[in-house]
Amino acid sequence: MNKVYLTLQATEQALVTAAATIYAGYVQAGKVEEGSEASWMTRSISEALAIAKEVDDLIIAEGEMD
Repeated sequence: MNKVYLTLQATEQALVTAAATIYAGYVQAGKVEEGSEASWMTRSISEALAIAKEVDDLIIAEGEMD
């Protein structure tokens, strides 16, 4: 078995956590049928990214006020 090594930046780690939480919600709600996992994961990632972009648009974080 080939091992996969990942190094994620902090923002990527946060998006993985958000997407996994969203995906887990779909699984818990019974929406993810066998064989459709990949499309639900893709949807969860897209939704996590949309949330992140909306937050970035609405919030001025430290260091962004140049």
